Amino acid sequence: MSTKKRILFIANEMSPYLELTEFAEMVNKLAVKANDSGMEVRCIMPRFGVINERRHRLHEVVRLSGINVSIDGDDYPLVIKVASLPSARLQVYFLDNEDYFKRKFVFADDDERFYEDNALRTVLFCKGALETVRKFGWPPDLIHCSGWMTGLIPMLIKTAYKKEPVFAHSKTIYTIGENTFTESMGDEFTRLAAINENVTKKELDIYKEANNSAIQRGGAFFSDAVTFGDANVEKKLVDEFSKLKGKKVLHFDAESDLTDYLQLYSDLAK
Repeated sequence: MSTKKRILFIANEMSPYLELTEFAEMVNKLAVKANDSGMEVRCIMPRFGVINERRHRLHEVVRLSGINVSIDGDDYPLVIKVASLPSARLQVYFLDNEDYFKRKFVFADDDERFYEDNALRTVLFCKGALETVRKFGWPPDLIHCSGWMTGLIPMLIKTAYKKEPVFAHSKTIYTIGENTFTESMGDEFTRLAAINENVTKKELDIYKEANNSAIQRGGAFFSDAVTFGDANVEKKLVDEFSKLKGKKVLHFDAESDLTDYLQLYSDLAK
Protein backbone atom coordinates (compact mmCIF):
# COMPACT_ATOMS: atom_id res chain seq x y z
CA MET A 1 0.00 0.00 0.00
CA SER A 2 1.43 3.37 -0.97
CA THR A 3 1.84 6.05 1.68
CA LYS A 4 -0.22 9.19 1.26
CA LYS A 5 1.72 12.19 0.05
CA ARG A 6 1.70 15.06 2.51
CA ILE A 7 1.15 18.65 1.49
CA LEU A 8 1.43 21.64 3.78
CA PHE A 9 -0.19 24.92 2.79
CA ILE A 10 1.40 27.98 4.41
CA ALA A 11 -0.51 31.17 3.68
CA ASN A 12 -1.14 34.56 5.22
CA GLU A 13 -4.79 34.36 4.15
CA MET A 14 -7.30 31.58 3.56
CA SER A 15 -11.05 31.54 3.15
CA PRO A 16 -13.21 31.58 5.26
CA TYR A 17 -10.87 32.89 7.97
CA LEU A 18 -9.29 35.87 6.20
CA GLU A 19 -9.88 37.17 2.68
CA LEU A 20 -7.56 39.98 1.60
CA THR A 21 -7.21 38.95 -2.04
CA GLU A 22 -9.05 36.53 -4.31
CA PHE A 23 -6.36 33.89 -3.76
CA ALA A 24 -7.66 33.31 -0.22
CA GLU A 25 -10.53 31.34 -1.72
CA MET A 26 -8.13 29.52 -4.02
CA VAL A 27 -6.07 28.30 -1.05
CA ASN A 28 -9.25 26.86 0.45
CA LYS A 29 -10.21 25.12 -2.79
CA LEU A 30 -6.69 23.76 -3.34
CA ALA A 31 -6.52 22.34 0.18
CA VAL A 32 -9.90 20.66 -0.20
CA LYS A 33 -9.08 19.39 -3.71
CA ALA A 34 -5.75 17.95 -2.59
CA ASN A 35 -7.42 16.34 0.41
CA ASP A 36 -10.18 14.83 -1.74
CA SER A 37 -7.57 13.48 -4.16
CA GLY A 38 -6.02 11.37 -1.41
CA MET A 39 -3.24 13.60 -0.14
CA GLU A 40 -2.74 14.23 3.57
CA VAL A 41 -3.23 17.98 4.01
CA ARG A 42 -2.51 20.52 6.72
CA CYS A 43 -2.57 24.30 6.61
CA ILE A 44 -0.81 27.02 8.62
CA MET A 45 -1.62 30.73 8.79
CA PRO A 46 -1.27 33.56 11.33
CA ARG A 47 -4.03 34.06 13.86
CA PHE A 48 -4.63 37.72 13.05
CA GLY A 49 -6.89 39.60 15.43
CA VAL A 50 -9.59 39.99 12.78
CA ILE A 51 -10.15 36.22 12.78
CA ASN A 52 -13.11 35.37 14.99
CA GLU A 53 -12.11 32.48 17.23
CA ARG A 54 -15.60 31.65 18.42
CA ARG A 55 -17.21 31.70 14.99
CA HIS A 56 -14.51 29.50 13.48
CA ARG A 57 -14.16 27.29 16.56
CA LEU A 58 -10.46 27.72 17.12
CA HIS A 59 -8.97 25.99 20.14
CA GLU A 60 -5.47 25.73 21.54
CA VAL A 61 -3.33 22.69 20.73
CA VAL A 62 -1.93 21.80 24.14
CA ARG A 63 0.65 19.36 22.80
CA LEU A 64 2.21 22.19 20.78
CA SER A 65 2.48 24.54 23.73
CA GLY A 66 5.84 26.01 24.64
CA ILE A 67 7.07 26.99 21.17
CA ASN A 68 9.41 29.97 21.43
CA VAL A 69 10.86 31.48 18.28
CA SER A 70 14.30 33.04 18.64
CA ILE A 71 14.98 36.04 16.39
CA ASP A 72 17.93 38.40 16.74
CA GLY A 73 18.60 37.28 20.30
CA ASP A 74 15.03 37.65 21.53
CA ASP A 75 12.45 34.92 22.18
CA TYR A 76 8.87 35.22 20.99
CA PRO A 77 6.28 32.79 22.40
CA LEU A 78 3.68 31.27 20.11
CA VAL A 79 0.33 29.76 20.98
CA ILE A 80 -0.82 27.25 18.36
CA LYS A 81 -4.53 26.96 17.72
CA VAL A 82 -6.43 24.71 15.35
CA ALA A 83 -9.74 24.55 13.52
CA SER A 84 -11.30 22.10 11.11
CA LEU A 85 -11.93 23.54 7.69
CA PRO A 86 -15.70 23.63 7.16
CA SER A 87 -17.01 20.80 4.98
CA ALA A 88 -13.58 19.14 4.86
CA ARG A 89 -11.69 16.74 7.08
CA LEU A 90 -8.50 18.73 7.33
CA GLN A 91 -6.92 20.92 9.96
CA VAL A 92 -5.85 24.55 9.82
CA TYR A 93 -3.27 25.63 12.38
CA PHE A 94 -3.09 29.24 13.52
CA LEU A 95 0.04 30.87 14.94
CA ASP A 96 -0.91 33.30 17.68
CA ASN A 97 1.19 35.90 19.48
CA GLU A 98 -0.38 38.52 21.72
CA ASP A 99 1.95 41.36 20.66
CA TYR A 100 2.45 40.76 16.95
CA PHE A 101 -0.59 39.03 15.46
CA LYS A 102 -3.56 39.82 17.68
CA ARG A 103 -4.40 43.30 16.34
CA LYS A 104 -7.56 44.89 15.02
CA PHE A 105 -5.95 45.34 11.62
CA VAL A 106 -3.73 43.05 9.55
CA PHE A 107 -0.78 44.86 7.96
CA ALA A 108 -1.61 48.56 8.47
CA ASP A 109 -3.31 50.55 11.22
CA ASP A 110 -6.65 52.33 11.03
CA ASP A 111 -4.94 55.29 9.31
CA GLU A 112 -3.54 52.86 6.69
CA ARG A 113 0.01 53.28 7.97
CA PHE A 114 2.06 50.15 7.30
CA TYR A 115 3.08 48.64 10.63
CA GLU A 116 6.69 49.46 11.45
CA ASP A 117 7.26 45.95 12.79
CA ASN A 118 5.99 44.05 9.74
CA ALA A 119 9.55 42.85 9.09
CA LEU A 120 9.66 41.13 12.48
CA ARG A 121 6.09 39.86 12.10
CA THR A 122 6.99 38.26 8.76
CA VAL A 123 10.13 36.56 10.06
CA LEU A 124 8.24 35.43 13.17
CA PHE A 125 5.50 33.85 11.06
CA CYS A 126 7.88 32.11 8.64
CA LYS A 127 10.17 30.70 11.31
CA GLY A 128 7.22 29.98 13.59
CA ALA A 129 5.48 27.96 10.88
CA LEU A 130 8.54 25.80 10.31
CA GLU A 131 9.14 25.37 14.05
CA THR A 132 5.52 24.28 14.44
CA VAL A 133 5.92 21.60 11.76
CA ARG A 134 9.14 20.47 13.40
CA LYS A 135 7.39 20.26 16.77
CA PHE A 136 4.57 18.05 15.55
CA GLY A 137 6.96 15.89 13.54
CA TRP A 138 4.96 15.78 10.34
CA PRO A 139 7.39 15.71 7.37
CA PRO A 140 5.68 17.30 4.34
CA ASP A 141 6.47 16.12 0.82
CA LEU A 142 5.31 19.48 -0.53
CA ILE A 143 5.04 22.94 0.99
CA HIS A 144 2.82 25.32 -0.99
CA CYS A 145 3.47 28.92 0.06
CA SER A 146 1.19 31.78 -0.92
CA GLY A 147 1.04 35.41 0.12
CA TRP A 148 4.02 37.75 0.41
CA MET A 149 4.31 37.00 4.14
CA THR A 150 5.48 33.45 3.27
CA GLY A 151 8.23 34.61 0.91
CA LEU A 152 11.08 33.53 3.19
CA ILE A 153 9.89 29.94 3.56
CA PRO A 154 11.50 28.42 0.41
CA MET A 155 14.82 30.12 1.24
CA LEU A 156 14.75 28.94 4.86
CA ILE A 157 14.02 25.36 3.79
CA LYS A 158 17.17 25.40 1.64
CA THR A 159 19.39 27.12 4.20
CA ALA A 160 18.52 27.41 7.90
CA TYR A 161 16.45 24.20 7.94
CA LYS A 162 18.33 22.15 5.37
CA LYS A 163 19.64 19.74 8.03
CA GLU A 164 16.27 19.26 9.74
CA PRO A 165 15.07 15.68 9.11
CA VAL A 166 11.41 16.77 8.95
CA PHE A 167 12.18 18.87 5.84
CA ALA A 168 14.80 16.58 4.28
CA HIS A 169 12.59 15.63 1.32
CA SER A 170 10.29 18.67 1.15
CA LYS A 171 9.77 20.41 -2.18
CA THR A 172 8.41 23.96 -2.20
CA ILE A 173 5.93 25.77 -4.43
CA TYR A 174 5.57 29.52 -4.29
CA THR A 175 2.55 31.36 -5.67
CA ILE A 176 3.25 34.91 -6.81
CA GLY A 177 0.25 37.14 -6.26
CA GLU A 178 -0.62 40.74 -6.90
CA ASN A 179 1.38 43.44 -5.16
CA THR A 180 -0.59 44.62 -2.15
CA PHE A 181 1.72 47.20 -0.57
CA THR A 182 4.24 49.78 -1.78
CA GLU A 183 6.32 50.30 1.36
CA SER A 184 9.77 48.86 2.11
CA MET A 185 10.53 47.14 5.40
CA GLY A 186 14.10 48.41 5.21
CA ASP A 187 17.44 46.84 6.14
CA GLU A 188 15.89 45.32 9.26
CA PHE A 189 14.10 42.73 7.16
CA THR A 190 17.20 40.94 5.87
CA ARG A 191 18.98 41.36 9.22
CA LEU A 192 16.16 39.60 11.06
CA ALA A 193 15.82 36.98 8.32
CA ALA A 194 19.41 35.84 8.92
CA ILE A 195 18.23 33.52 11.67
CA ASN A 196 21.37 31.34 11.76
CA GLU A 197 24.79 30.84 10.18
CA ASN A 198 23.33 28.92 7.24
CA VAL A 199 21.52 32.04 6.00
CA THR A 200 24.20 34.17 4.38
CA LYS A 201 24.27 37.59 2.75
CA LYS A 202 24.31 35.84 -0.63
CA GLU A 203 20.95 34.16 0.03
CA LEU A 204 19.44 37.35 1.43
CA ASP A 205 20.59 39.65 -1.35
CA ILE A 206 17.50 38.97 -3.47
CA TYR A 207 15.32 40.26 -0.59
CA LYS A 208 17.34 43.41 0.12
CA GLU A 209 14.79 45.93 -1.22
CA ALA A 210 12.36 44.42 1.31
CA ASN A 211 9.27 45.40 -0.65
CA ASN A 212 6.39 43.36 -2.04
CA SER A 213 8.18 42.54 -5.29
CA ALA A 214 11.48 41.58 -3.64
CA ILE A 215 9.88 39.25 -1.11
CA GLN A 216 7.85 37.46 -3.78
CA ARG A 217 10.89 37.29 -6.05
CA GLY A 218 12.86 35.61 -3.29
CA GLY A 219 10.08 33.13 -2.58
CA ALA A 220 9.85 32.20 -6.25
CA PHE A 221 13.63 32.05 -6.77
CA PHE A 222 14.24 29.53 -3.98
CA SER A 223 11.17 27.39 -4.68
CA ASP A 224 11.07 24.24 -6.78
CA ALA A 225 7.99 25.42 -8.69
CA VAL A 226 6.24 28.73 -9.28
CA THR A 227 2.60 29.50 -9.89
CA PHE A 228 0.92 32.79 -10.66
CA GLY A 229 -2.13 33.41 -8.52
CA ASP A 230 -3.64 36.49 -10.11
CA ALA A 231 -4.13 38.15 -13.48
CA ASN A 232 -2.52 41.31 -12.08
CA VAL A 233 0.86 39.88 -11.09
CA GLU A 234 3.67 42.36 -11.73
CA LYS A 235 4.81 41.92 -15.35
CA LYS A 236 8.50 41.89 -14.41
CA LEU A 237 7.93 38.90 -12.17
CA VAL A 238 5.88 37.08 -14.80
CA ASP A 239 8.60 37.62 -17.41
CA GLU A 240 11.40 36.68 -15.04
CA PHE A 241 9.97 33.41 -13.77
CA SER A 242 8.35 32.28 -17.00
CA LYS A 243 11.81 31.99 -18.57
CA LEU A 244 13.77 30.21 -15.85
CA LYS A 245 14.99 26.77 -16.88
CA GLY A 246 14.69 23.82 -14.53
CA LYS A 247 11.74 25.22 -12.59
CA LYS A 248 8.16 24.10 -13.10
CA VAL A 249 5.84 27.03 -13.81
CA LEU A 250 2.06 27.20 -13.74
CA HIS A 251 0.48 30.29 -15.26
CA PHE A 252 -2.69 31.93 -14.04
CA ASP A 253 -5.90 30.56 -15.50
CA ALA A 254 -9.15 32.02 -14.22
CA GLU A 255 -11.07 29.08 -15.70
CA SER A 256 -8.90 26.37 -14.15
CA ASP A 257 -10.63 23.49 -12.37
CA LEU A 258 -7.41 23.06 -10.35
CA THR A 259 -6.44 19.74 -11.93
CA ASP A 260 -3.33 21.50 -13.22
CA TYR A 261 -2.33 22.16 -9.61
CA LEU A 262 -2.95 18.53 -8.68
CA GLN A 263 -0.74 17.47 -11.58
CA LEU A 264 1.97 19.83 -10.37
CA TYR A 265 1.71 18.39 -6.86
CA SER A 266 1.95 14.87 -8.28
CA ASP A 267 4.99 15.72 -10.42
CA LEU A 268 6.90 17.29 -7.54
CA ALA A 269 6.03 14.65 -4.96
CA LYS A 270 7.39 11.71 -6.96
